Amino acid sequence: MALATRTDRKPSLPRSVWRSTVGKKAVMAVTGLIMLAYLCAHLLGNLKIFFGPEEFNEYGRWLRHVGEPFLHREWFLWLARVVLVAAVVLHAVAAYQLSRRDLAARPSKYVHQRQRASYATRTMRWGGVILGLFIVWHILDLTTLTVNENAQHGHPYENVVATFSTWYGNTIYITAMVALGFHVRHGFWSAAQTLGAGHPRRERALKLVANGLAALMTCGFISIPVGVMTGVVN
Repeated sequence: MALATRTDRKPSLPRSVWRSTVGKKAVMAVTGLIMLAYLCAHLLGNLKIFFGPEEFNEYGRWLRHVGEPFLHREWFLWLARVVLVAAVVLHAVAAYQLSRRDLAARPSKYVHQRQRASYATRTMRWGGVILGLFIVWHILDLTTLTVNENAQHGHPYENVVATFSTWYGNTIYITAMVALGFHVRHGFWSAAQTLGAGHPRRERALKLVANGLAALMTCGFISIPVGVMTGVVN
């Protein structure tokens, strides 16, 4: 009797939301917007590199002291990292599970697919894989300094220059930023649809915003390795 009661018990609201397709799409939309907000702030901070080593290194020091004396040194950074890791994990797991559901629901011999939808799905899927691998490399390169041969602790400007003074550093970064642009473009549009902002009257404006954000993210981030390669940043 006790076993039957335990089995028949309704799942909690968070679990019910997570199990549903609509819930997973909502999780993807919200976590995607969290990561987009972070990317906008990250880009603004990174562009300080064009103002010279003193300002960029001071920006790096400031990040470690945000919130003091209310917060301890680097607490803000670690809180931000925890939120971002949670967002990335939830986003990736929801995307994977939705992809598996889509494949399971599709008949094996079903070949009539809209070309545009198929293109967007492939772009998001492979773009997500590329960005996931890039995040790992980026952390090892400029956070832990594990793969950056000429890294100096406490000198972010010099570490960025060291990374983009190598052909592989530029290749990895630029490839990832192009993938990021496509991911932002399709992701922002999908998030708007999921969260109910995709009214036909706003469709054109949303597309313009999605394209503008994608172009801004891609060009902004790529300008940094280009600046190092051209000697503007040295």
